[in-house]
Amino acid sequence: MKKTMAAAFLTAAIGLSGCSLLEDVSSTVTYVSEATEYANEAQDFANEVPALAERAVTDPQAAADLKVQLEDMRQNIEEFNALEEPAVGGQLHEQAINLNERALEGIDLYLTNIEDGTLAPEVIENTEIFRTLSEVGRIVNQIQALSE
Repeated sequence: MKKTMAAAFLTAAIGLSGCSLLEDVSSTVTYVSEATEYANEAQDFANEVPALAERAVTDPQAAADLKVQLEDMRQNIEEFNALEEPAVGGQLHEQAINLNERALEGIDLYLTNIEDGTLAPEVIENTEIFRTLSEVGRIVNQIQALSE
């Protein structure tokens, strides 16, 4: 009887640890998928928005479009930052969050200037936000490589 109960307990313990492993793999796959989507959005933003920002200095419609793009990117950043850190690449995830915080500061600066009607060429020259988001994309690519 004791042997049967011990075997049942051992089987249950192995099964539960296997479930934990599957959950880790599943959450890592989910993270990599969402991080890849975010990296693509960040890269597109970094490539496309600088030209829009330059036009926004003199074109009210471009300024309105820029505001929408900035607000969308802010939401994307906040969603990425809320992702659960993956089992692998946790330090890289933290680096991405730190870069995202810098990008959010730049986004807030742009939005404040747009809302105040003070968007000027010197504000546009602050391209830190675009470099930062490009760097986030590179970090996410490193996380993807670790998960393969």
